Amino acid sequence: MKKSILTLIILSVFTSFGCQMSSGQIKKYDPKRKMSKTPVEWKKVLTPNAYHIMVESGTEPPYQNAYHENHEKGVYVSAATGEVLFSSEDKFDSGTGWPSFVRPVDPKKIEIVTDNSDGMTRDEVIERSTGLHLGHVFDDGPTNRGGMRYCMNSGALKFIKK
Repeated sequence: MKKSILTLIILSVFTSFGCQMSSGQIKKYDPKRKMSKTPVEWKKVLTPNAYHIMVESGTEPPYQNAYHENHEKGVYVSAATGEVLFSSEDKFDSGTGWPSFVRPVDPKKIEIVTDNSDGMTRDEVIERSTGLHLGHVFDDGPTNRGGMRYCMNSGALKFIKK
């Protein structure tokens, strides 16, 4: 019984921090961050959820987002620009509750920057052309597919079915 409770606690902690900060937190906009538009301009074109994720570097709850269980063939494009960022061919079930990919379609369309928020150091994935937050990347992905896990927010993406 004690092992079961301990396992549940460890799983809960992993799930909560598996990709990003907890969903209830909002990071303030960092004026030093280079974005292609101002937050006011982005607010006019993004949905409230996409704005929270992409501009405020927020996250959505695990297992309660649009694409973690999506198994259809297609591509995932930026919710801000429509640029193709990830493919269903590279998507895998990481068990974290967020859509995870082994690689971007074109590495030149993303940028990896250091994220020191929430008392952690992580590698943040941003869309290169806009400077907007997409998620984080970790080196605990499938070893037979390169070992990387691009843990993305569904709200930063739109799925286009093939």
